[in-house]
Amino acid sequence: MAGQTGAADVTPATYPPFEPSTAERELWTLPAVLHEQARTHADAEAIRVPEEGVSLTYAEVLDKATRIAQRLLAVAEPGDRVLIMAPNSLAYLLTWFGAALAGMVEVPLNTAYEGSFLEHQVGTAAPTVAVVDAPFADRFVASRSACQSITTFFVVGEHPNAACSTLADAGWEARPWDSLTTAGVEPAAPTLPDVGPTDLAAIFFTSGTTGPSKGVMMPHAHMWFFADECVHLTQLTDRDVYLASGPLFHGNAQFLACLPALIAGATFVLQRRFSASGWTEWIRDSGATVTNFVGVMMDFVWQQPPAPDDADNRLRCVFAAPTATYVDAFRERFGVEAFVEVFGLTETAMPIMTPYGADRPAGAAGLHVSQWFDIRLVDPETDREVAVGEVGELLVRSREPWTSCLGYYREAERTVEAFRNLWFHTGDGLRRDADGWYYFVDRLKDALRRRGENISSYEVEAPIREHPGVADVAVIAVPADVEAGEDEVMAVVVAEDPSLDAADLWAWCDRRIPDFAVPRYLRFVDALPLTPSEKVRKVVLRDAGVTGDTVDRGARHETAGGVGEAVAGG
Repeated sequence: MAGQTGAADVTPATYPPFEPSTAERELWTLPAVLHEQARTHADAEAIRVPEEGVSLTYAEVLDKATRIAQRLLAVAEPGDRVLIMAPNSLAYLLTWFGAALAGMVEVPLNTAYEGSFLEHQVGTAAPTVAVVDAPFADRFVASRSACQSITTFFVVGEHPNAACSTLADAGWEARPWDSLTTAGVEPAAPTLPDVGPTDLAAIFFTSGTTGPSKGVMMPHAHMWFFADECVHLTQLTDRDVYLASGPLFHGNAQFLACLPALIAGATFVLQRRFSASGWTEWIRDSGATVTNFVGVMMDFVWQQPPAPDDADNRLRCVFAAPTATYVDAFRERFGVEAFVEVFGLTETAMPIMTPYGADRPAGAAGLHVSQWFDIRLVDPETDREVAVGEVGELLVRSREPWTSCLGYYREAERTVEAFRNLWFHTGDGLRRDADGWYYFVDRLKDALRRRGENISSYEVEAPIREHPGVADVAVIAVPADVEAGEDEVMAVVVAEDPSLDAADLWAWCDRRIPDFAVPRYLRFVDALPLTPSEKVRKVVLRDAGVTGDTVDRGARHETAGGVGEAVAGG
């Protein structure tokens, strides 16, 4: 790669070239995928949701999604945002497909969000339509003033009528989700728009760094190409069955599992939530040939008691990020042919991937996908490239138009900053060896990742700082105590009130912060270390880590966050 020297006698390896599943760029949209597969694989099984006892062919998926699109166009217009906040279900999938056919923009929201987290994302995206699970209705009522853009709710789940009444009492139009799918299309049903690859498909919120979460604008071509990379990464075909259990509000389940399956004409099997104890049975019963792990999911499966029939399955490929150190033993135990890994971001797709079946050095994420991306490792202060073997910030630039994000929704200044010098700045530190393998080293940006969830330190600090007994706070990541556990959250607090204790502050956090982001560790200090420009020197706090005076809440609420049962992907 230009600018990286130090091994002149070695030509760095790159990811093997591959051709897109379709060369026609105008077909790089979700609506085009649904129409094409309904034409070529009409009677093939497209979607299976075992817990609901449902299975749909490609023809049935297009029919139902078209009906939903027509109903959505009766209450909104192409280009409007459609918020989806619900657990994994067939209704979620069909809403996503229907919104795409209607030319609308999907806005998936984390089901743990409420209060200021919910209000920020709703306020930023300004959706017109919201599809929400019945138990979440009260959250929107409590944040009514921040949700004024919403005109119509469709309520999914059991007993939607009570939630509809709650929303109606707050002044919204609210209907059961089933009203979107009732049989019989009116004679005046609206004509569906032509959706192009440059049209906005979705706004996915990523973790914030020095500010609130940002809404990543993903055009259809970007989502399609992201998914098609996964098709090639996992060698997916129409003979495969791809099982996923991560939440659909994360890209991992959407454009790294479901959409790749649709592009390949494979069968997508959706579980409502991850279960380590149920995983082996799911893989066997579904006939899954491909699946994915995020964060600690792989470790939780590995920790289950071995059984003599663990390898009695059709599984050939696991897409794991990250891959645990015992990957060879896992492969042998469960009869897996290949593990693949990548380094990618919502904003950029996957510029670094591991070739299928390749032997790679321990800890390597993959090789440069040089056919489709330019990448550089640079000094984050100067944007000048570092030498081979040195850690630098990863910068990415797509070579194919429309295959990266359009920026951050309604965040012009933050978009310009992220794309300064015409490169996307990931904020992540990587190094490259002389053979071309890339290794993730650390996050240069001020973000954390816990149990598969990206966490903005800013968004955790803000509600803690609102506590009347807190003068200041800095939230940092400390190492987790399980393999691939990524980070644990630690809050270093300067108390305004000396009587403030950990129990009081945790109770405050529980009411204001999603469970996965509530700090496990609290440490009270007299002052935070500052730079001459009065910025918190978080590197000092990270170096100190968990000290003797740190209070450890332990593995609290882990059934909600997911130890062994419910880990989110992303």
